Amino acid sequence: MSSWRVRRNRFVVTVHRTLFLGSRGRLAGRVAGMPVVMITTTGHATGKRRRTMLTVPVRDGARLVLVASNGGNPRHPDWFLNLRGDPRVEVTSEGRSRPMVAAIAGAEEKARLWPCVVVAYAGYAEYQRRSPRDIPLVLLAPAPRE
Repeated sequence: MSSWRVRRNRFVVTVHRTLFLGSRGRLAGRVAGMPVVMITTTGHATGKRRRTMLTVPVRDGARLVLVASNGGNPRHPDWFLNLRGDPRVEVTSEGRSRPMVAAIAGAEEKARLWPCVVVAYAGYAEYQRRSPRDIPLVLLAPAPRE
């Protein structure tokens, strides 16, 4: 990708993130027809809080389904590694934040959900074709009340 496209993409992402953060997801809350959420995880190596914006192609009841595609790269995304280390996450969308707990979909759940994910965004099928790894689905469920 040319350097001007990289700079343009970074600029677009920065503007999107700024709008989303400033409005807690009321603005810039959709991309490619999918809802956008910001997840706050705990860094698996650093222990620091990390924020990542992701799309939610599918909801499964009260659970949000995330795709750890990393654009089809052979390496898992950092946010996924963070959730494997600590499944507790804060999710910001639609003007509010709430605690949730992550779980990696098992083979049967993924087989049931993957076709719905691909219908929502066909690019995920291409990412899977490109990637040597099995792209995981992450299910975020409301955290139990303490």
